Amino acid sequence: MSVIPQRPLGSTGQQVSIIGLGGAHIARPRCRSEAVNLVREAVERGITFMDNCWDYHEGRSEMWMGDALKGGYRDRVLLMTKIDGQNAKVARKQLDQSLKRLKTDHVDLLQMHEVIRPDDPERIFARGGAIEALMKARDQGKARYLGFTGHKHPETLLKMLEQDFPWDAVQMPVNLLDSHFRSFQEQILPLLRQRGVGVIAMKPLAGGALLDTGMVTATEALQYSLSQPVDVVVTGIETHGDLEQALEAAADFVPLDDTAIAKLHDRVKPFAGSGEYEPYKTTTRHDGTVRNPQWLVKAKVK
Repeated sequence: MSVIPQRPLGSTGQQVSIIGLGGAHIARPRCRSEAVNLVREAVERGITFMDNCWDYHEGRSEMWMGDALKGGYRDRVLLMTKIDGQNAKVARKQLDQSLKRLKTDHVDLLQMHEVIRPDDPERIFARGGAIEALMKARDQGKARYLGFTGHKHPETLLKMLEQDFPWDAVQMPVNLLDSHFRSFQEQILPLLRQRGVGVIAMKPLAGGALLDTGMVTATEALQYSLSQPVDVVVTGIETHGDLEQALEAAADFVPLDDTAIAKLHDRVKPFAGSGEYEPYKTTTRHDGTVRNPQWLVKAKVK
């Protein structure tokens, strides 16, 4: 039987499977039972990192994952969710809703979602900002570890990392196209490795655009991301075929050598550099928080 390797998540001391199940996709199957079965099969076959977010499909992603993790599955995974509210009051409310949906009293990793605007770090770290809710959640045992995500521009993530705060993990795009345009791999990844912060790679298929080039297969794209100095690669799984694809890439994984990586880069180079095939960087199509600007209001301090 094939084995899904594990890696340590930064300096947390936690081991996670090198491939993770993306929460945005889990609510796209036609019915709850299909989603529940996919999550449980993923766990049975060695995937132990579960990604989710408060705003995915109006909470359906968390509710269905919560249903799937009942019956002993919760203790077999590292469960992560994200919140959007950038002031403490909204952040606390969203976390409590997430815990209820996920049917658990705590998440292993709680992350600030979509730190993508230049002034997001300022709001999060302002007096009354979301960072106060995150720290309180950790103190109360509602979250073991804290992190943040971003997919728009590396400079915004650098602003978060410039704050005097001991982040446990950061989630960001790591794929074949990234190194050519606003590169998180070039600007952020080395800093995270230096600090011992967990690296969660997302968008290994560039939101599907990598496959649209016709230059690489899904397995090649996933194995490229897995070959980078990251701890876990989160990929969307909404069908049994997607699950098999993820397992094929990760099972008994051996990192690609420099020659193989260079060949993959050469194949996709004509499609890289402008951001056209990385719409999460250049458009708002992937920005859930754009639809709800009220979550981004800075707390009013009296």
